[in-house]
Amino acid sequence: MRAMILAAGRGQRMRPLTDTTPKPLLEVGGKPLIVWHIERLVAAGLRDIIINHAWLGGQIEQALGAGAAFGARIRYSPEAPGGLETAGGIVQALPFFEDQPFLVVNGDIWCDWDPSAAVHLASQMEARRALAWLLLVDNPPQHPEGDFVLGPDAWVADRGTPGTGTALTFAGIGVYQPALFAGLRAGISAPLAPLLRQAMTARQVFGTRHTGAWEDVGTPERLAGLNHFLRSGSRYT
Repeated sequence: MRAMILAAGRGQRMRPLTDTTPKPLLEVGGKPLIVWHIERLVAAGLRDIIINHAWLGGQIEQALGAGAAFGARIRYSPEAPGGLETAGGIVQALPFFEDQPFLVVNGDIWCDWDPSAAVHLASQMEARRALAWLLLVDNPPQHPEGDFVLGPDAWVADRGTPGTGTALTFAGIGVYQPALFAGLRAGISAPLAPLLRQAMTARQVFGTRHTGAWEDVGTPERLAGLNHFLRSGSRYT
């Protein structure tokens, strides 16, 4: 299986830190945020990685190179200033996945989920005839309403869908079938959420609730809190 790290965002809420440094290269726990992802993917056996970038993307390529220092094989998918949004960025990189299910990780999160589960999840997707699997977490203070509802049968529905389920937040980690992106053209900006919601109506998205550590590193304060957690072992708030 191959993996993608999304690293094209501007990081407006992280300014001024991101005025001169792309957010994935901001250091936390002694190394760039994106290196945590690469090392975790390689440890799980996912060595073939593609990274999209837009804002200061040259710095990302210079810092990571071809990935040999991490035991990875890294390729890049450059985007024009402003980026292509999540689905647009994935569509541009689709040929890299050779028409096979693939793992996508947001570059601006930190999570202790084990990516080695991705291969088994891809098999489950085929058995369930699903187009996507999502990792979901308990709603953080900055997003108390959540994104989607996880039912007792592990199927995911849009928030507000009638029926029982727990409202949770999308962790920014998912396994996708290329068919989820059918109809989108490379080079065109497109968000991911509408595609997921459309697939949810056909019961083609399932998920897992992650109860371990996770942080959306969206502000300098959250970056500092995560850094404290990684350096001290104390749970941040």
